[in-house]
Amino acid sequence: MSKIIDSGSTSNGSSKSKSPPLDNVIDIFTRKPLSENYNNKLIRLSPELDGLEMLYSNSEHPDKLFSVKILAWGLRASGEVVGLVPWLSELIPCDEINDPLNGQWQGYYDEGVDELFYSAPLHKIVELETAADYYEYQCDSDREIIQEIPDTIGTHAVLSADKFKSITLKEVVSWRLHQDGTISGMLIDDSKMFSTPVLPGDDCLFETDECEDFRYYFQHHIANKIKSNDPEALAAISMLGES
Repeated sequence: MSKIIDSGSTSNGSSKSKSPPLDNVIDIFTRKPLSENYNNKLIRLSPELDGLEMLYSNSEHPDKLFSVKILAWGLRASGEVVGLVPWLSELIPCDEINDPLNGQWQGYYDEGVDELFYSAPLHKIVELETAADYYEYQCDSDREIIQEIPDTIGTHAVLSADKFKSITLKEVVSWRLHQDGTISGMLIDDSKMFSTPVLPGDDCLFETDECEDFRYYFQHHIANKIKSNDPEALAAISMLGES
């Protein structure tokens, strides 16, 4: 890596949002102030289409950096823009990854120009803020869908009903952002698929959150290794079952 750049801090794009809850009100589940949960809430997504990656390290390989394709960029109610990656069982901000081997986020990476950076690209910030200003939704429910974007990095979901003695791999077609800021991966219900290709918003899609057998998300190269019965990948699946 030959350069380190900082693309600048985000501006406040939350002028149209409702006032956040008071700092002295605590969420009983997260044990954090409601205002913090509100500010971290995602309100708009933009797919990553130029192949930018997240870099991370872990304690088992302290001298190595690992990369994961960024799926999308998300605008928080606070105005902050963060990269998002499928990680274990959810789509999370890159700087919040929680790796079983004490993984730590090390920054964003543009392989095409060999640059490491730590803030969202300016063009994504502008795109998200402009879109958030243009689209204003009046929602009746926290689970109402306010946006759906296609999966562009080949994410697969692993389903298992017997602690990984047997598994099913299904491609993630799209991701839905709900009014409450949560994001759900969308899978195909084969019994309801009547035409192809299946596109975001299709009636045959269902949320991973609604599937009792859903376990984890995997990058496409890992999913392909599992499909080809790669010994290392199968061993990793076995370890997941034991945990």
